[in-house]
Amino acid sequence: MNGQQQQGAELQRGLEERHIALMSLGAAIGVGLFLGSATAIKMAGPGILLGYAFSGMIMFFIMRALGEMAIEKPVAGSFSTYARDYLGPLAGFITGWNYWFLWIVTCMAEITAVGIYMEYWFPDTPRWVWALAALIIMSTVNLIAVKAYGELEFWFALIKVITIIAMIVVGAGMIMFGIGNGGIATGISNLWNHGGFLPNGVKGILSSLQMVMFAYLGIEMIGITAGEVKNPQKSLSRAIDTVFWRILLFYVGALFVIMSIYPWAEIGTKGSPFVLTFEQIGIKRAAGIINFVVLTAALSSCNSGIFSTARMLFNLAEHGEAPKRFGTVTKNGIPGFAVFASAAALLVGVLLNYIVPAKVFTWVTSIATFGAIWTWGVILLSQIRYRKSLTVESVKNLKYKMPLFPFTSYLSLAFLGFVVCLMGYNQDTRIAVVVGPLWLLLLVAIYYRKGFHKREQRKPTTKQEAS
Repeated sequence: MNGQQQQGAELQRGLEERHIALMSLGAAIGVGLFLGSATAIKMAGPGILLGYAFSGMIMFFIMRALGEMAIEKPVAGSFSTYARDYLGPLAGFITGWNYWFLWIVTCMAEITAVGIYMEYWFPDTPRWVWALAALIIMSTVNLIAVKAYGELEFWFALIKVITIIAMIVVGAGMIMFGIGNGGIATGISNLWNHGGFLPNGVKGILSSLQMVMFAYLGIEMIGITAGEVKNPQKSLSRAIDTVFWRILLFYVGALFVIMSIYPWAEIGTKGSPFVLTFEQIGIKRAAGIINFVVLTAALSSCNSGIFSTARMLFNLAEHGEAPKRFGTVTKNGIPGFAVFASAAALLVGVLLNYIVPAKVFTWVTSIATFGAIWTWGVILLSQIRYRKSLTVESVKNLKYKMPLFPFTSYLSLAFLGFVVCLMGYNQDTRIAVVVGPLWLLLLVAIYYRKGFHKREQRKPTTKQEAS
């Protein structure tokens, strides 16, 4: 491809409002809610509801901060571009590459999980076969057209949403009418009958916060779609505005029902709470159904990961901080080379997952946890600087404002800093606070070693931004 094609490359605006609405919801509902919530519940007991609710409110503020910038400037690089514009070229470089690596690492785990879930139906087939198949299928979908990605993500998210709503409805029937429990209503006394609502005190909630926040990783992906949404103002604002209520319904609502039906100390000891709830009302194949749902959740994460990492490479290439070919697009408006590069990195990850000891792999994924908090912090700092760059008149004319600014921005930043401190205090997560900064320092070293600091990184408004 020639230079003119590289400079004039534009992504296709093929994502519709329904795609964004379900993608924003699907991004906030991960595998952790179905199978991994038990660990957080053991730490905090029923009080985990407060952790999810408060953390959900902080995520809502972070998304509002992102939305304020994304609606005014809808670009593919999203928060990497905003970091570059308002915090400087170095911040943009670190944020872009950090987010790319964050999702590559996360997708390594998700692709491997696909192999584990498929063992339920095909126990004799090697896991790597399914992991490789998942990678090939998801990469192909991302190469067809952005609308194909949006359509698949729409249905993946819909499956998760329907399952959770069904569980909440069935659980509410047990709580109020005794459905599946011989007509004896269970009530909600399990929330306080086993050591109280806060059996491990406030310390229990604090210990679970890093796990709660990690569950929200991916919610910021709404901003990355900004460069390919047909109507950014309408689609993004509606998706972000409902994030907090969706979190309340799907996380807090589902866990409220689960802990009302089952004593919190028993959750996770007899399998997934979702499976137990459906089996209780006589659905014999509940385990198979939930396994299918969790499988789609893993595929959804892989699908979204390839999408977001490709867009980050595309944006980095536009600024000369990644190979130029990553900044080119196919006839369908897809950053093809960037998709291939991310898929290749994931292929290496699948192989490494069978070679590298589990403990080392856990250390690598801890970078993703730290990287997520870095990304959210950069979004908030960029929004604060963005606001300061505006005149009083420009602030009045903003189409989408951060509520209670600047209090909410600083509150959210303080909370993220607090979670990092908790990670350093907790022995199990301390490695993230060591490895994470080392990874950022490595990026800084690469930035200066490659001489990126000597070039003019800030650019005038691009065609993408103007469209």
